[in-house]
Amino acid sequence: MKEIQNILAKAMNFEFLTLKEGLTLYNEADTSELIFVANELRKIQTKDKNVVTWQIDRNVNITNVCVSQCKFCNFYRKANDEDIYITSIDQYVEKIEGLLKFNGDQLLLQGGLHPKLKIDFYENLFSTLKKLYPEVKLHSLGPPEVHHIARISKLTVKETLERLIAAGLDSLPGAGAEILVDKVRNIVSKAKCNTQQWLDVMREAHKLKMYTSATMMLGHVETYAERIEHLIQIRQVQSEKPSDAVGFLAFIPWPFQGKGTKLMDENKGILPVYANEYIRTIAISRIMLPNVKNIQASWLTVGKEVAQLCLHAGANDFGSIMIEENVVSAAGANHSFDAESIQKAIKEAGFEPKLRNQKYEYR
Repeated sequence: MKEIQNILAKAMNFEFLTLKEGLTLYNEADTSELIFVANELRKIQTKDKNVVTWQIDRNVNITNVCVSQCKFCNFYRKANDEDIYITSIDQYVEKIEGLLKFNGDQLLLQGGLHPKLKIDFYENLFSTLKKLYPEVKLHSLGPPEVHHIARISKLTVKETLERLIAAGLDSLPGAGAEILVDKVRNIVSKAKCNTQQWLDVMREAHKLKMYTSATMMLGHVETYAERIEHLIQIRQVQSEKPSDAVGFLAFIPWPFQGKGTKLMDENKGILPVYANEYIRTIAISRIMLPNVKNIQASWLTVGKEVAQLCLHAGANDFGSIMIEENVVSAAGANHSFDAESIQKAIKEAGFEPKLRNQKYEYR
């Protein structure tokens, strides 16, 4: 089809595709065409075209108390529930010691939007951890958490980020993006920051030269057009970053995990994201985001075999072995890797595994 070929030719020139063009590809292009173009773009954008990167980090939840109460999450607890917690310094020490034994170098700290934990709590936490373990990178607090901390601390987002950076925050994960369309967010995460607020946190982070990532949770109540709109929002923020900032280092799309969630209970017609759809999404992500160099395949949610296929469809990163992960796992994601098996999986797919740090530099 000539229209498809014209759109793919634009993509090969690293041009920004429109919503209509992206949706046309999503709906009408052959999977083989999308895979081919995305793979060619990957080879151009990445330093070593036969390398797939991976990482060793640990997820630690700061607290399970959350006022957001997102419908896709069954990890959170209300402030008066019996099984609430705030992770103690002694517990962090135990978890970080375990991370170091695995040769890990990054701590992904995230958790709920606690109604009482203001900026001073996070400053004390980050500065204490950095004093104890200066070599460990803190990849922590997604935009909803930053926005929440700023609001209850009566600070601007910029002031909040500056103080967190001074306390030891190294980089910002792209958590809480879900779908960056308010129509969808009002259904799945109404109490969380809206689209503009999420994007504006990232804009401020990029102005402060922070490394960030972006995510997308697909396969629930959103349309294909809204997925494309999400990608365009990410692309736009990346295009606005200062010339000497890296901005979004990576984009990670992952399918909704619905086991036991309110969102699944309320929407019985939700179908799982099958292999072909996820592979097409990885390819479309590479095509729609010519200014984001790294696309990560979410093996945690789709499994080894599908993630391996994604490495031929535009993805160049296999993510982390995730020594600890609680939120997505609580909703049904049950795949796992250790350092040996993740490298074996990459090799089986025909690539050379390279351990990386949070800046996507080889270790």
